[in-house]
Amino acid sequence: MDALRAVRSLGLASWCIGAGAVRNLVWDALSGHRQPSALSDVDVAFFDPVDLRGERDAELQRRLSERLPGLPWEVTNQAAVHLWFESYFGHAVAPLRSLEEAVGSWPEYATSVALWLDADDTIHVIAPHGLDDLFNMVVRRNPTRASEQNFRDRTAAKRYAERWPGVTIVPL
Repeated sequence: MDALRAVRSLGLASWCIGAGAVRNLVWDALSGHRQPSALSDVDVAFFDPVDLRGERDAELQRRLSERLPGLPWEVTNQAAVHLWFESYFGHAVAPLRSLEEAVGSWPEYATSVALWLDADDTIHVIAPHGLDDLFNMVVRRNPTRASEQNFRDRTAAKRYAERWPGVTIVPL
């Protein structure tokens, strides 16, 4: 809740916390872990097609780090992903049209889940592919943007089955 409130305080029109930050919390709870898994980052996604400057992402990340310095924040304007995606992942992608479309393009269906908090602290869920894979601990490639090689690399790097023994990895 502290992280959601911190991001809400930025005053962004369209934002969420998602990906591994949500997946890890759910899978830790389902696996009976006493301590939450360490996060490599807390993915904050927002959508602003007017201001695509990377400096803005960095400024928002700095502000979050000042507010909650113990969290590894990663802030990304999803409206600008098409500007850097090819240099990072090796293939071009079309511009995204909304935050929901962005969340729906994340690498696995269980990871394509995000949360945002409204003014009265109601939590809202963005889950374009549903919640079945998340709650059933299934790792399934989302072909929207994740190549087969990217999926293999992520599965190996994230060590899903090692970290959460109940995970099922759907083969390609």
